[in-house]
Amino acid sequence: MRFSTVHLPWHFARRYFRAPKSTNTINLISYISIGGIAVGTMAIILVLSVFNGFEGLVISLYNQFNPELIIESSASKSFVPDSVMMRYLKNNPSLNTYSFVIEENVLLKFGTSQCIARIKGVEANYNEISPLSDNVFHGEYLISDKQNNPYIFLGAGLEQVLSVNYDDPFGFVSVYVPKKGKRSVLNPEDAFVIRQLKPSGSFAIQQDFDSRFAFIPIETMRELTGYQNQVNSIELSVKNKEDIVSVQRDLQNKLGTSYKIINRFQQNEVLYKVMSSERWAVLAILAFIIAIAAFNIIGSVSMLVVEKQKDISVLHILGMHQDTIRRIFVYQGIFLSLIGFLIGASLATLICTIQLLFGVVPLEGGSFVIDAYPVEMRAGDYLLSFLIVMAIGSIASYLPGKKAKAQDLRMAS
Repeated sequence: MRFSTVHLPWHFARRYFRAPKSTNTINLISYISIGGIAVGTMAIILVLSVFNGFEGLVISLYNQFNPELIIESSASKSFVPDSVMMRYLKNNPSLNTYSFVIEENVLLKFGTSQCIARIKGVEANYNEISPLSDNVFHGEYLISDKQNNPYIFLGAGLEQVLSVNYDDPFGFVSVYVPKKGKRSVLNPEDAFVIRQLKPSGSFAIQQDFDSRFAFIPIETMRELTGYQNQVNSIELSVKNKEDIVSVQRDLQNKLGTSYKIINRFQQNEVLYKVMSSERWAVLAILAFIIAIAAFNIIGSVSMLVVEKQKDISVLHILGMHQDTIRRIFVYQGIFLSLIGFLIGASLATLICTIQLLFGVVPLEGGSFVIDAYPVEMRAGDYLLSFLIVMAIGSIASYLPGKKAKAQDLRMAS
């Protein structure tokens, strides 16, 4: 059988791995090194898959509330949409719909309970932008009826703080908005514009939203804030989700620097950065654990170098180059790393599949969103794990391989 100088070291490495050793210690250390790499690989893929699951869950929850694009003024809190902007929005084939939005911090009262909240005045089509009706907790999604009577749709957290009773026919939520320009008044209530609204229901998406936001018709919001044609923002829904970046770029070019076009990532930039930094920190810790396990590879290959002294001498006499001899033992360590990776990746895939199908590891605390740890396997995580394992295995194998080359040089002298 003929082997090229590239394949010959691999051939010797495979033979040395399968061949019986003079002492069981070498076999034991080899199996321990394979086990350490397998456990480290499995841990990396499992942890990253759980991170992917939680990341996907959190993003999906935020995406149920946050619009795909928001238009805001770069210079002020509010702006008046001009004719050029409105014509462009109406005639843009990439847009599904849009809604004017007025937001304000307000005081809400129901009976003797009160709290601070963020009110959003929205148009009737707002449910097409943020599907609040899909996340109803109590009652129904309704901000105005057929007679244009206004209602207030609350977050579940606000509902609980206010102890809202939907069965009370005289139960109204009082909305207090500070009057602009009022500095000192004898009666504190004279400093507010007050409107009483019937609660229609509540939504439950995510605690940050549930405990802060409530929705009312934009016409009612104009009465409370004194806005006439001004809005705080315009929220947009895009027909094709893959076109969001291009639509954002086109809008920015059309409207100019006077406006900011904000996508979902920019709306939650801190959240995305925190999740990314946590992911890389955990990955670094697990890679360090694999590096520690790789010390067993150094021990296993070093002992193999000692055992194969006669083989090294014979190979040198037969004319094999010193670098080729070194690669035999480097490949031996890489071979151990590869086997450990395959075992670890297979176990991780099996565990993730079982968790996906049966949810055997539950989440504590009685979460109403999910009952078990979410997992999401991604090909990129497997590739990243493979690169980490093979890089660490190659570095760990280099030192004993270098020792074999040095030994060969001493024999040659």
